[in-house]
Amino acid sequence: MLIERSELADVVCFLPETRHEDERGWFVRTLDVAVADRAGVDARAFLQDSQSRSRQGVLRGMHGRAGAGEAKLVRCARGAVLDVLVDTRPSSPTFGRSATFRLDDETGRHLYVPPGFLHGFQVLTPEADVCYRIDREHDPSEDLAVRYDDPDLALPWPLPVTAISPRDAAAGTWHDLVQQLDGAPGR
Repeated sequence: MLIERSELADVVCFLPETRHEDERGWFVRTLDVAVADRAGVDARAFLQDSQSRSRQGVLRGMHGRAGAGEAKLVRCARGAVLDVLVDTRPSSPTFGRSATFRLDDETGRHLYVPPGFLHGFQVLTPEADVCYRIDREHDPSEDLAVRYDDPDLALPWPLPVTAISPRDAAAGTWHDLVQQLDGAPGR
């Protein structure tokens, strides 16, 4: 697996080098703990595995966690998505910056999202399955969300949004989150 560094501090992509194909189909290694260790990612720390299936144009996000945050290892097992991150760590050199990553079932790219980021994605293909490994149990009282169309973030969604959850549609603004983070200890 190749290690790709992102323009956002501490965000890493893992890209499988070898995909074995024959008449049966293909096989690829999707996680290598030794490679993750070399990138400074403790892949042994992930406690939950989740998967979502969504239709083209669906947007999920922008979500984060308060408190200690949560780390995620994200990949698209079927189809393709545009994955978007926003750094919410006030002490980070990339605070408030966003980056996009195409995740798909052809490249097998994995995205390591460290604690302290908003995360969301939009489905680019007729359907997509997104798999998440998460390093903490979910605590709904720590949920953070910012509107996907917040003008201060100006996130580059490539398609019209065909569906979004009521929770995501009612999310607050980037400005509100920054004010909330300013008062949070340890962030």
